[in-house]
Amino acid sequence: MDKEKYALGVDIGGTNIKLGIVSETGDIIFSTMLPTNREDGPDEVMFQLKKGIKETISQNELDIIGIGIGAAGSVSSEKGTVSNPPNIPGWGVVNVVDIIKKEFNLPICIDNDANAAAIGEMLYGAGKEFNSFALVTLGTGVGGGLILNRKIYQGDFGAAGEIGHISIDYNGRLCNCGSKGCVEAYVGNHYLVDIVKEELPEHQDSIILKLINNNTDLLTPKIICEAAVDGDEYALFVIERTGFYVGSALSSVGNLLDIDTFIIGGGVSAFGQPLLNSIRKTLKDKVLKTLKHRIKVYPAQLKNEAGIVGSSSLIFYNS
Repeated sequence: MDKEKYALGVDIGGTNIKLGIVSETGDIIFSTMLPTNREDGPDEVMFQLKKGIKETISQNELDIIGIGIGAAGSVSSEKGTVSNPPNIPGWGVVNVVDIIKKEFNLPICIDNDANAAAIGEMLYGAGKEFNSFALVTLGTGVGGGLILNRKIYQGDFGAAGEIGHISIDYNGRLCNCGSKGCVEAYVGNHYLVDIVKEELPEHQDSIILKLINNNTDLLTPKIICEAAVDGDEYALFVIERTGFYVGSALSSVGNLLDIDTFIIGGGVSAFGQPLLNSIRKTLKDKVLKTLKHRIKVYPAQLKNEAGIVGSSSLIFYNS
């Protein structure tokens, strides 16, 4: 009987670095986290990364076959570099793989965090049965990963899958990327909350106002979800509109790549079935006729484990 193999998965976030040891069947055996300390610059982030890896390995006597790393920003799997992650100021371009290799004698794989999540869903989650699908992560930003014929599509420079920057209105809201009308500028956490803040004065009967004690500084997507569960019409409208925006962007992905399967992850995906139903309806309305009857929309299965399982899956995917 072959000895089970394990990978160390690392998810570099803006606030925390999450680490875990994951089996080749996708089970998390051990997990931990430590602060990213991003305000102290990239050298401090790398120090924290090495510290976390060292502590995780020392606390576990397992056959770790490699270290998988997921990070935001433009990631070159080939070069091992992470360029300009949006959640870590002053980063520039850092060769993360070279730095980690100097400390640890293990194979190392790195990719964009959304790509890692897509690979994780392909191996262990909602994408197991499909040859091709698009994963979209709805959180602070809107990320994406493209699986084509059971392989991740990274593009020439590792930046493919930026679904959040598909424009759904070329004269629309200004996005943080500098363009206008990007879907992220409508459904990213902060943008979504800002839009609802602008609209709430016209919806004085909304349960949302009661839940936040009329203090819009307390507004979060979670509050909107709670109001919708209680049957609040405006909250349900916001969720359905969010689905319309996401579905509009994904229809372009479907038409361009002939993809009919879409997996929805990230924090905002907690809006649940009303969101998924709206995405599904919009996709069926907007894609080409050849796709309409084939459209499938599923919630991501890895959820809060997407970072650790996704990054560790890079090792099993590439081995």
